[in-house]
Amino acid sequence: MAVFFAYFVMAIPAGALLKKFGYKKNIIIGLSLFATGALLFIPAANTLTYGLFIGGLFIIGCGLATLETTANPYAAILGDPAKAAFRLNLAALFNGAAAPVAAFIGTNFILSGKEYTPQQLASMSNSYRANYLLHEASSVKLPYIILACVLIAVAALFYFSDLPEIKNVSKEETTNGKFFGALRHKHLSCAVVVQFFYVAAQVCVTSFFIRMAKQGGGFDEKTAGYYLGLYGLLFMGGRFVGTMLLRFIASHKLLSIYAVLSTLLCAVAILGKGAYVVYCLGAIGFFMSIMFPTIFALGIDGIGDDTKPGSSWLVMSIIGGAIGPYIMATVIDLNNDNIQTGYVIPLICFLVVLYFGLHGYKIKKQLT
Repeated sequence: MAVFFAYFVMAIPAGALLKKFGYKKNIIIGLSLFATGALLFIPAANTLTYGLFIGGLFIIGCGLATLETTANPYAAILGDPAKAAFRLNLAALFNGAAAPVAAFIGTNFILSGKEYTPQQLASMSNSYRANYLLHEASSVKLPYIILACVLIAVAALFYFSDLPEIKNVSKEETTNGKFFGALRHKHLSCAVVVQFFYVAAQVCVTSFFIRMAKQGGGFDEKTAGYYLGLYGLLFMGGRFVGTMLLRFIASHKLLSIYAVLSTLLCAVAILGKGAYVVYCLGAIGFFMSIMFPTIFALGIDGIGDDTKPGSSWLVMSIIGGAIGPYIMATVIDLNNDNIQTGYVIPLICFLVVLYFGLHGYKIKKQLT
């Protein structure tokens, strides 16, 4: 929640910084914020202070919001506008590849494998419990120190590199980079709403995957975790395949096809029983993999100087990842904890994405 809230809060300041300092300096600012948040985990672990952990996550989220507000539009304008979605998906491919690496690091260097129930913790002596908690918290220090060092090194590379500050080309009248004025572009306004629904769908599908695999698929927790790992690999594979397909298929058409398939798979997961319910969830990961960067690229297409504030709006919409799961959990609770009924929420979200791929992406006359 802290990270999603940071995306929402930081998007506007990140856009203002982008307008003032340009792409290169803003990328360095984002990397620096990310590194600062990572380093905050050291005093948090040493003092066992929950607030410092949350603060670190919030600052990391601010850094990520700044990077997404800056790097996404920069990748989009570096070359032929018609290939913007291809470039964004190519960049996002590395993000997908990092997911299994992060899971490996977390499993092998952070998680100790020791678990105690609240009753067992309460029965421990104060000194033993304090030592146990300190040891568990300390496991995050080395990975986050290494992460901070890598981020600082990347920031240094950007500092000494010669990156061009590219002028955006507009296909229609701009509002001279005004934040709220950017929403006069109808396709951008639509993209902001659609991105909210997409992120909600992605987080819903992922967050409830284990429970769905256990209740709907009939798997035990360990097997469900194994399939969650495969889901992550399919998400990464989907980005690779989708990126290649974007060289031959228009981005809005591929987005529409993937949205239709995701909707159908979601419907089968809701109505079905057994292992193929889990297979459908894995396939959803494959097909929704290109949606975020493709919606982003289509949303900022042809808006000229409004690209920077437009990117801020699209990053703000990531707050959908915090709201969607809450709504889904409410639906599940209202249906006697039937996890499958909750998947109607991502199904609706994919229908919204489908509308954007068919109609909402089109560059039309500005709103008045």
